[in-house]
Amino acid sequence: MSELVVYGATAAGVCAAVAAARHGVAVTLLEPGRHVGGMVSGGLGYTDIGDPRVLGGMAAQFRAAVADHYGTDRYAGPEPHVAERIFTRWLTEAGVAVEFGAEVPAMTDAAVYIDASYEGDLMAAAGVSYRVGRESRALHGESFAGRTEPAPGKHQFPPYLNPFARDGSLLPLIDPGEEAAVGEGDGRVMAYGYRVCLSTAQDRIPFTRRDGFRDEEWELARRWLAPGPPDDVVGLVQNLPNGKCDGNSIGPLSLNLLDGSHQDYPTAGPARRAEIVRRFQEYTRDFLYFMASQGRLDGWGWAADEFDGGLPHQLYVREARRMVGSHVLTQHDLTATPQHDTVAMGSYHMDIREVRRTWRWVYEHPDPIPSVYNEGYLSVPVRPYQIPYRSLVPRYNECRNLLVPVCVSASHVAFSSVRMEPQYEMLGHAAGLAAVQALKKNVAVQQIDTRALQDQLHDEGQVLAL
Repeated sequence: MSELVVYGATAAGVCAAVAAARHGVAVTLLEPGRHVGGMVSGGLGYTDIGDPRVLGGMAAQFRAAVADHYGTDRYAGPEPHVAERIFTRWLTEAGVAVEFGAEVPAMTDAAVYIDASYEGDLMAAAGVSYRVGRESRALHGESFAGRTEPAPGKHQFPPYLNPFARDGSLLPLIDPGEEAAVGEGDGRVMAYGYRVCLSTAQDRIPFTRRDGFRDEEWELARRWLAPGPPDDVVGLVQNLPNGKCDGNSIGPLSLNLLDGSHQDYPTAGPARRAEIVRRFQEYTRDFLYFMASQGRLDGWGWAADEFDGGLPHQLYVREARRMVGSHVLTQHDLTATPQHDTVAMGSYHMDIREVRRTWRWVYEHPDPIPSVYNEGYLSVPVRPYQIPYRSLVPRYNECRNLLVPVCVSASHVAFSSVRMEPQYEMLGHAAGLAAVQALKKNVAVQQIDTRALQDQLHDEGQVLAL
């Protein structure tokens, strides 16, 4: 049996596995799907980085490998297949054993484990405490926590957009669920979606009508488009090489599906998750077809040489479970608190994408008017901050041989900044080296020498302070 078992071949999982294997540890990387790289190879090529000064370690190594592939001294977001090729090469060169189609492993005391999945399934199976979705403002004293009031902006509908069909029923693509009071926690997670790889190349594949496309599902979109909103509903900028773009969720009705379909996902079993993923796949194909039929995607199509000319292999799970570990990173840590056991830095905005689409009565004279709105979006700049090792490990009395570099111990607000892929790569790097030390010293992951870990990370290019 391997000394280190990494569950989830996300970018964090690859970096953790490779970092440990480079130091002589036998590593098995278990991936429930069929690809390595998670979102980095699954559509999110044009990733958000914040302050580039904080990027070091294996995140910097990946950026250098991408630049080298394209023969430039400047980093550009990689095409998805290029990102996966780099990660695959790293794993092969380091001698990591990769198993696809893997289930959550049964943990034993004979090894150290790293849960690098987006969902935190191994962490949950180990009995480690976690939270899902928004907490109340009172829990950590965070001013941006809890349910929020709708605010104007590029992800908001114009006022007075009617949410009801002619028969009085609520239109599709609107969440009918109950609403918590402002500032209260409701357990809801931010939007999911696909980051699609589109192309302007001659061999691009057109968007076609799917069998099962329901015309009535797009009445809300028609009402929104009728006055003539901005043309760009996907982010049609050639931000990847070779005429491609990493299509993002732009505007109030976008690649994000906000009808509540994803709220079960974090803790659902495989069958229910498969249903949710299928719903997102169908929605994404229908959204692109509908927008193309409205003349909003002229000149673009599926990239023929990515994902077999269709959807990426990875749903963008922006957040799922979050560990409640030795230290819960909060809004306060991102804005003021230095850490003594820093293993990486973050710098991107507190970036909470829309949580739900619903409606309310707007009390105008002479009669109230029903109006659709999106709720939950937040984008607040932060200065570069330190991420502590304590946020990667469970409480000592819960589990002593598990590290968690993706579903880290953080509040919903703090996680919205930490969740960027370069941070996952750096946290995976730290988790891999921490696992090496725990194995070699035969100690609990909570008992490693964090100063020695910091020294090793520094030697390998990690940025721990500015």
